Amino acid sequence: MDIRKDLEKRILVIDGAMGTMIQRHKLEEADYRGERFKDWPSDVKGNNDLLCITQPDIIKGIHKQYLAAGADIIETNTFSSTVIAMADYDMQSLAYELNVAAAQCAKKAVAEFIAENPGTSAKYVAGAIGPLNKTLSLSPDVNNPGFRAVTFDEVVNAYYEQISGLVDGGVDILLIETIFDTLNAKGAIFAAKKYFRDHKKAELPIMISGTITDASGRTLSGQTLEAFYTSVMHAKPLSVGLNCALGAAEMRSHIEELAQIAACYTSAYPNAGLPNAMGEYDEQPHETAHFIEEWAKQGFVNIVGGCCGTTPDHIKHIADNVRSIRPRSLPLLEEAL
Repeated sequence: MDIRKDLEKRILVIDGAMGTMIQRHKLEEADYRGERFKDWPSDVKGNNDLLCITQPDIIKGIHKQYLAAGADIIETNTFSSTVIAMADYDMQSLAYELNVAAAQCAKKAVAEFIAENPGTSAKYVAGAIGPLNKTLSLSPDVNNPGFRAVTFDEVVNAYYEQISGLVDGGVDILLIETIFDTLNAKGAIFAAKKYFRDHKKAELPIMISGTITDASGRTLSGQTLEAFYTSVMHAKPLSVGLNCALGAAEMRSHIEELAQIAACYTSAYPNAGLPNAMGEYDEQPHETAHFIEEWAKQGFVNIVGGCCGTTPDHIKHIADNVRSIRPRSLPLLEEAL
């Protein structure tokens, strides 16, 4: 399998929201705990990544729904599977195991789907590497702007362990996503490069996806889109793109800008519109697909999908709408000092 060859031929589709689909199962504390963690001292409800160990069939089933909807790339359920994020549940010791289990859930889903649908196109598993709940660029203490809750080395070590688990579990791609602090992302990039160097393995393709947090057109740590791209291009990523925070209507101008400056492939997977007063997403599948189809026709994108609030229905509409559209061609950018 060579994802680059597929990207030359067509627009690839990445899956939609995992959390949205897990919420549909209305799981309780006991469901999250399973038998193994029934006596765990702290509450674990809401720790969606833990379900890769305690409810693997639910996670595998969600992956298969997205594959059936037309997704070419499915993300592992590992958005928070680092020692830093798992500290909220006192489950730091499980970080490596969570990543292996999540990768195996996704790989099994792909294997079963291909067995049930012979002749289907190649499907890829992307190891999802989330942004952490601590940031290197911003202080959590308004009275002490120089304070940091975490160090760069701690971030690198956390991501290194996560990447070890994802690779050992068999992922095809590493996806550093929902980046609101580029320094955290640099820690993840450094950890990935160090891992492959240490283990003398060929590097997996790296996808990088940032988050423009509001109408200012900047990330939370203050970078413009062009500055963000410039900050991560040393990773020689397979793709750079945007996800989360915005719906497709709000994301359009940023995707257009990125398409003009990126020397690599571009990705975009917006939310299903903006959340309503209850925090829910109302944008219908055909509406999201309409926006993304227009981006595709304009030649802005190579990889598309959905983030918060999107479902297999959204992904099916997106996949159907972009199937016959040519992917964005990589631009010939002039070298500049």
